[in-house]
Amino acid sequence: MMARGGPCALSVMSFVLMLWQEASSIEVPLDLKQPPTIVKQSLKDYIVDPRDNIIIECEAKGNPVPMFSWRRNGKFFNVGKDPRVTMRKRSGTLEISFRSGGRPEDYEGEYQCFASNDFGTALTNKILLRVSKSPLWPKEVLEPVVVTEGSPLVLSCNPPPGLPPPLTFWMNSNMMSIAQDRRVSMGLNGDLYFSNVLAKDSQTDYSCNARFLFTHTIQQKNPYTLKVQTKEPYNDTSSVNSTDLYSGRKVTETPPAFLSPTGTDSSMMVLRGEKLQLECIASGVPTPSIKWFKKGGDLNQKVKLENYNKTLQIDSVSEEDAGEYMCMANNQIGSIRHSIYVQVKAAPYWLDKPSNLVLAPNENGRLVCRTNGNPKPDIQWLVNGEPIGSDSSLPNPSREVVGDTIIFRSVQTGSSAVYQCNASNQHGYLLANAFVSILDMAPRMLGPKNQLIKVIENNRTFLDCPFFGSPLPELRWFKNGQGSGLDGGHYRVYINGTLEIKRALAEDQGTYTCVASNILGKEENQVRLEVKEPTRIVRAPEHQSAIRGTMARFDCRVKSDASLPITVTWLKDDKPLSLGWRLKKDEDSLSIPSVNEGDEGVYTCTVKTEIDQDTASARLTVLDRPDPPTDLELSDPAASSIRLTWIPGDDHNSPVTRFVVQFEEDHWERGKWQNLSSYPGDLNSVVLQLSPFINYQFRVLAVNSVGQSRPSRPSQRYQTSPAPPDTIPSDLKGWGTNKNNMEISWEPLLDTERNGPNLKYLVWWRRKDTGEDWSNVTTEKTKHIVQDTETYVPYEIKLQAKNDIGPGPESNIITGYSGEDKPTAPPTDLRVFKPESTKVSIHWTPVDPSTVQGEFKEYRVYYWREASMVKGLHVNKEKKTKGFYSTVAQPTGILTDLHPYSHYRMFMVVANTRYEGPPSNHVEFYTKEGVPDVPTSLKIVQRSTDYIRLEWEKPVEPNGILIGYTLKYQTVNGSQVGRMVIESFLPNVTSYKLRLPDRALRYKFYLAARTQVGAGEVLAVESPHFTNEAYIKDHVDIATQGWFIGLMCAIALIILILLIVCFIKRSRGGKYPVRDKKDLPLEGVDQKGEDGSFDYHSDEDNKPLQGSQNSLDGGVKESDDSLVDYGEGGDGQFNEDGSFIGQYTVKKDKDETEGNESSEATSPVNAIYSLA
Repeated sequence: MMARGGPCALSVMSFVLMLWQEASSIEVPLDLKQPPTIVKQSLKDYIVDPRDNIIIECEAKGNPVPMFSWRRNGKFFNVGKDPRVTMRKRSGTLEISFRSGGRPEDYEGEYQCFASNDFGTALTNKILLRVSKSPLWPKEVLEPVVVTEGSPLVLSCNPPPGLPPPLTFWMNSNMMSIAQDRRVSMGLNGDLYFSNVLAKDSQTDYSCNARFLFTHTIQQKNPYTLKVQTKEPYNDTSSVNSTDLYSGRKVTETPPAFLSPTGTDSSMMVLRGEKLQLECIASGVPTPSIKWFKKGGDLNQKVKLENYNKTLQIDSVSEEDAGEYMCMANNQIGSIRHSIYVQVKAAPYWLDKPSNLVLAPNENGRLVCRTNGNPKPDIQWLVNGEPIGSDSSLPNPSREVVGDTIIFRSVQTGSSAVYQCNASNQHGYLLANAFVSILDMAPRMLGPKNQLIKVIENNRTFLDCPFFGSPLPELRWFKNGQGSGLDGGHYRVYINGTLEIKRALAEDQGTYTCVASNILGKEENQVRLEVKEPTRIVRAPEHQSAIRGTMARFDCRVKSDASLPITVTWLKDDKPLSLGWRLKKDEDSLSIPSVNEGDEGVYTCTVKTEIDQDTASARLTVLDRPDPPTDLELSDPAASSIRLTWIPGDDHNSPVTRFVVQFEEDHWERGKWQNLSSYPGDLNSVVLQLSPFINYQFRVLAVNSVGQSRPSRPSQRYQTSPAPPDTIPSDLKGWGTNKNNMEISWEPLLDTERNGPNLKYLVWWRRKDTGEDWSNVTTEKTKHIVQDTETYVPYEIKLQAKNDIGPGPESNIITGYSGEDKPTAPPTDLRVFKPESTKVSIHWTPVDPSTVQGEFKEYRVYYWREASMVKGLHVNKEKKTKGFYSTVAQPTGILTDLHPYSHYRMFMVVANTRYEGPPSNHVEFYTKEGVPDVPTSLKIVQRSTDYIRLEWEKPVEPNGILIGYTLKYQTVNGSQVGRMVIESFLPNVTSYKLRLPDRALRYKFYLAARTQVGAGEVLAVESPHFTNEAYIKDHVDIATQGWFIGLMCAIALIILILLIVCFIKRSRGGKYPVRDKKDLPLEGVDQKGEDGSFDYHSDEDNKPLQGSQNSLDGGVKESDDSLVDYGEGGDGQFNEDGSFIGQYTVKKDKDETEGNESSEATSPVNAIYSLA
């Protein structure tokens, strides 16, 4: 019955469980009674350092506070009886101390911690404690290994078994790693594999080293001595050419063979999640290459090929990585394969881990422990550390175990306990604690009250509302206290009470209320949400390169929410940047003046608010001129070359584009450095081509985009041997300086081209095409003059340099000429044809070439303007020339740029390069009438509100008989123009008055003069704006106004009166009344006599006039009278020396005169004076 009803009962039970309310893994507040929970424990496989105390961790929480006990190797471990073992207070952590002796190995074993209180017992994993071991290498005597060149070899390591296993590596006696490559490499087991042995592998110190991580010690195996038997002596240079590595040494080529693993196939088992390492190492000559394949598919992205493709590695293996892997080794002789069958097993791993369960009385629930593994794990349930169903476990009628699930029905108070799920197979186990707590409690809020949360717009947002209650409360969210609960669409409520807003917008801002309720009551809490604009860097810093000493600037412009204060900080290479006095930070940027190498790095701008931040980074690269090259070395000397090698200096982030090699020699120009040659920037060893007989010294300069480096230190000197000259002197030529000689000249050889001592030149010459013998001379100069030659005859010339070592190469033969003389014959029959207004054709009969007496240059015409046919027009009679090169029998030419309507004269001569011949016949000709030049001027001389008056002047060059003028005008308004009006005038008319229909109109005028031929060049003018024109009108008309004439007459009369007064004052001399004297300005220095007494002069003729100044030397300076001094009420002024000269005005003198009532005032002169 039970067997038949089982499946049916399970299906019904599953349906019922779907209807039950699922309990959540909500955290139970620690102030409530609850079973223990393990919160910290040591690793399952726990390896400890024997030099330290042993600490086995076990921490748990619960209410009441749990009590702790331990089992060791399955038996109760009495902590109190072992003096070395102590348990920490309010904790189960064990500490084993060895200060007073004892061996850590004595405490190896399996430990398990139990945490118990009134409501149950929680367990830790079974902790396997082992002590780290680093044993010494066993002592052994290693015989020398003798092997034939080309044979494979394996040097075994066999490190001592440590815990954990050591890391192995190979080194020589100099503590240098053994170089590894495709041919030589270390295997996974630590052995050193040689695919084939070469003679260079002979060494006496191949040593395997084992490094133990826990003890930080390195154990070294006795070194191997390797002797390689060869057929030919070994030479280091034989390895330079890798293609001839074996054939050049007569090593027999062999096909590949596997050194590891052996055979054609092998297998490997690996656990899920562990590292998979497959290895294939092959021997052969040449060294084989390794390739990997997987049967049934390609290698996935998880696969890494290392150790020159000899190792295939997958860091975390999964079930799909199982299968057949093949490695293939091949060289030019053959190939071989090996198959490795990989099987993936799995220790148990979680699919659904049991979690704590809180139930109210009479509620239903379940614990689920779902795992997987290979093979499939066995599930065992325990309660408070004892297997369910065992004699020691508590019976519970409301509990039913169904495979990996425990079902609880109508639980009752007092049935709280801790349940353990143990899933195990042959590869491992899993242990999980989950308590069932029976509570009856109204809802309570666990979070802070009325929390303010600020979030960034468009971000996913979570509003937390942690709560607790039993039965499990129902939680609902409301916004601004209105509407139904928030769930679905834009919102999602999680079972732990958290409200998710999938994308926070400005309208989501407000107050949110969470309400938790169950049958025992309800509780609520509020969260206020503010949605802010995001903080963003809208102009980020950009990577830049700056030349040393210039300014670098990084932008960091920010846009953020106005209600959030921002903080902008700068980092350099992820470290806070110290601004100091040099670096300057403003609101939007960072400036680095005068950058140097220390400023190079990555600069990060970080903008922070209280709720978000943004960062942007850019690299500053500092460029500078390269450092000078160093360590110049000369090698491979030859007769005309030597190799120069150097070490390039730091390029300071700007690649060197070229190197310039300079030289200095100590004979001709000592201390002067000259460029020898330049080379691409990727070279550092060049062959220099040198000249003989030079004591060279070299230096090198590096050039990059920033500039040129300082010169390197000079190299040692190198003296080249002398040799005959190898250069032909350049620019050889022969030319006469007078009619009976020829000067032969050339450019001298450079000092570096002498090639030896006592440089001289051998010069040869002879008449061309005469068959005469060569004449020659040897000279140290750079020219030679041949005397007594005929006039302008050709010579053949050649040149050769020589020194004490021997002669150099001869030059090519050139043709030179002796000197020229004056031509003896003039051109004849000079005449003109078809004269036009500005040009005329000329014809002449050429001279006999023999009369030129030199190199023909040109026929040269001299012409001048004799007169204009316009009456009264004066002309410039300056002579002009024009040359015509022509060797035809009937030459012609054209004279251009002539003045129209003019009388010209001309003559012609023939010219060689030095002289002119006699003149030809003189010719007169007349040019035709042309169009006139532009009028000399066109001005608007008068403007009123109703007319404009124009005046102009005739052209300087009429170029004919003027017959009149053409005036065109039109209105203009910006880019718009009116209809063109045309007026014609006789030649004697030079003005025009245009009436204006509207004073705001502006006009543009175009004027041209005319002859019978046509109109000449146009002169244009535009009328100004009326406001400016009004000023012109007033300015022009003021002289004709009556009031202005009267004003000028009055001013003239006043000036005349003032001049008369000035004359009278001068003639009266010192006859001023005493009252005037008191008004004289005080002197800056008392005038004393030589004896110190005051000097009172009675001669008033020497007294300065009123208003005059004393000169600097104490003499009297003439008064600078001005109209202001005599003007009524004139303001005082300062003279050039700063003295005040306007204090005695005429008005004051007048008042004082009237007050005195002198009889002199009645005279006519005094009357005039009083008026002044």
